[in-house]
Amino acid sequence: MSTRAPGGRTSAGRSRLPLRPLPVGDHGLLVELDDDTAVEAFHAELLRRAAAGTLPAVREIVPAARTVLLDGLADPGRLAAELPGWDIPPATAGDRPAVEIPVRYDGPDLADVAALWDTTPEDVVRIHSGTEFHVAFCGFAPGFGYLTGLPERHHVPRRATPRTKVPVGSVALAGPYTGVYPRSSPGGWQLIGTSDVDLWDPDREPAALFSPGTRVRFIPVSTES
Repeated sequence: MSTRAPGGRTSAGRSRLPLRPLPVGDHGLLVELDDDTAVEAFHAELLRRAAAGTLPAVREIVPAARTVLLDGLADPGRLAAELPGWDIPPATAGDRPAVEIPVRYDGPDLADVAALWDTTPEDVVRIHSGTEFHVAFCGFAPGFGYLTGLPERHHVPRRATPRTKVPVGSVALAGPYTGVYPRSSPGGWQLIGTSDVDLWDPDREPAALFSPGTRVRFIPVSTES
């Protein structure tokens, strides 16, 4: 049994995250958290409890940037009352190997990102490909994951003028996130590369290559590949 330690953390490394459960309709609960790190830890705890059979039956669990939605609960009020007492450990990388995404670092905004980072395009490639990312949540389009991992000094703004068409497979940065476009669409992210990986295939199981918690590494390949 773990014991309570100063700062709201237990001796087993678990902590009570600040969270704010809000009712959504008759059978939903939206849980607000402070940041994406807290979301990742809370989402992982929900999945652990669901696998262990200790989480009330729920139809859907949907993480986002600062929230997790639980839908299809029989008694959301009861769970809302219990959540503040949960001890939640930090999220870990888990045992699954990282998904490797081959990337040609040939994006039209690579030089602009280098300038924002006050470095060279070659260093952008080195830093980005040397980072292990995690899928914080999914959205925008089927197969699109919002990947975290870059330190704050490497966060970049969106483009002042979005593009009307971003090519499928574009590897892009915006704010704290890296993403890979699973299909062509408008977009305002900074494009640093391209990949031929199929992120969304309805005939595959699972259809999405990325899911919340997936570890991801980008592998540089020749622009002539």
